[in-house]
Amino acid sequence: MSVTSDMMASYRTPRAVVSRRLAMGEREDRAFAILMAACCVIFVSRWPALAREAHLTGTELNPLLGANLFALMFLLPLIMMTLALVSHLLLRAFGRKQSSFGARFALFWAMLATGPLFLLVGLVEGFIGESSALTIVGALWFFAFVWIWISGLLEAGRVST
Repeated sequence: MSVTSDMMASYRTPRAVVSRRLAMGEREDRAFAILMAACCVIFVSRWPALAREAHLTGTELNPLLGANLFALMFLLPLIMMTLALVSHLLLRAFGRKQSSFGARFALFWAMLATGPLFLLVGLVEGFIGESSALTIVGALWFFAFVWIWISGLLEAGRVST
């Protein structure tokens, strides 16, 4: 299936999607491409909020975009790789047989699969600002992310045994 079809299918059957993607083989380039695509989606989702902030505070938009570009395209991948390693080590400490690739892939896939919801969070933040709508949409994104990530971790542990 295509990436976009798998992203939408992840909301219904995340374990099946992760299993199918892991069956393609352990390829670090594919996992890194998924991570960078997710970071790019998150960066684009920040544009409306940054434009709102620049307009309301009277500051320039370009420095805000540059700082976010650095943070989301250079620092966030490092943070996510560290988080994947920590989750892998925790699962191994509790007796789960899991490959580190499976832990990384589950996290990176959850980031990419919830990208459309994160774009919605960015639009709500940009057009409405801090409100209960932003809290609701942010919570929806967070629960979808955690559900897809944990389901992916469980499936990755099952596939690697």
